[in-house]
Amino acid sequence: MNRKELVDAIQKHTLVARTDVDKVLGSLIQHTQVAVKKGDRVSLVGFGTFERQDRKARTARNPRSGAPVKVKATKVPRFRAGQGFKDVVAGKATAPKLSPVKSTAKASTAKASTARATVSRASTAKASTAKAAASRNSAAKSSVKGGSKSKAKSGKKK
Repeated sequence: MNRKELVDAIQKHTLVARTDVDKVLGSLIQHTQVAVKKGDRVSLVGFGTFERQDRKARTARNPRSGAPVKVKATKVPRFRAGQGFKDVVAGKATAPKLSPVKSTAKASTAKASTARATVSRASTAKASTAKAAASRNSAAKSSVKGGSKSKAKSGKKK
């Protein structure tokens, strides 16, 4: 699941605007990165913990030549899954049900206006399709009449 799919799934589940879900997810990621960079720990109970791990400088070996190589000290992010997350993945606990949230008056009003707009667009599209089909039929009839005359004339010449 990529970011777009996650945003779409959250949007369907919560009935919040897609742009708002994307902003919140982006903010969560940015704040987590900044906190971990500073050395803080970000814990989401039941999900997991993000933290910074400091790696010391060390001497490694080049696998091709076997020569020693110096590796500089660095800082890397680390994620440890929470117990609830581990249990769901291992099958020890049931995964949470993803049933849609009960709609509020605001959401139902938005749905109704969207449905009305969809119906009006559909009726407009049907009308324009019918007009286009009628003009294609009349054009086809005129081309058939003209085309049959030219075929008859060309047949006589041979």
